[in-house]
Amino acid sequence: MATQDNKTATQDRKALLEGLRVELQERLQRYQDHQHRISGALDKDLEEQATQAQNDEVVDQLEDEASAELAQVERALARMAAQLGECCEECGGLIAPERLKALPYATRCTGCTALQK
Repeated sequence: MATQDNKTATQDRKALLEGLRVELQERLQRYQDHQHRISGALDKDLEEQATQAQNDEVVDQLEDEASAELAQVERALARMAAQLGECCEECGGLIAPERLKALPYATRCTGCTALQK
């Protein structure tokens, strides 16, 4: 029974990660489209130029964060494909199911994560 529950949890986690990957890829595309669309000439109004520059910085930061999260999702999916999805990449111990529910792309157990900080 526990094995079936583990299989279901793993399948659910994989589906969640795959959905998150698609969502992040779409979000990154929107950020890139935004950057290309506004990369033309700046507005003649200095105040508007300042606003555009601030918006660009925010979009750049959002793009960086989405890229980092996508990399974590990809790494978690690769580890799952290698049958290592529930094992900590540092100590090799099991990652608590509660942690994987809260952070599906976790690749370290709580103990190793705490030591890293």
